[in-house]
Amino acid sequence: MLEKSVFTSLEPTAKVVVQVDGTSVSVNADQSVAAALLAAGVTPFRTTPVNGAPRAPYCMMGACFECLLEVDGKQNQQSCRIAVREGMRINRQQGARSLGNHDDR
Repeated sequence: MLEKSVFTSLEPTAKVVVQVDGTSVSVNADQSVAAALLAAGVTPFRTTPVNGAPRAPYCMMGACFECLLEVDGKQNQQSCRIAVREGMRINRQQGARSLGNHDDR
């Protein structure tokens, strides 16, 4: 017999507030940034550099790079690999990243 439900996503979860493109959004805590934003209805995450096509997370394990966001001032962050936390500043990426800031490698 299981002591804890395997359906933890169906149980109530704590919430945190993050800033998405300057707007406060309440999201589920204890999830990746990508999962929390998707659950909150935030899409698309970015647009492609070539033709501006909208993109959103696909694999949720860091292989496809479709979940790239700017997180706390760092561009091209794989949001499926970052735990969400209170007060994060998240911006969707439009096209190619800027090349002026080398602190976000």
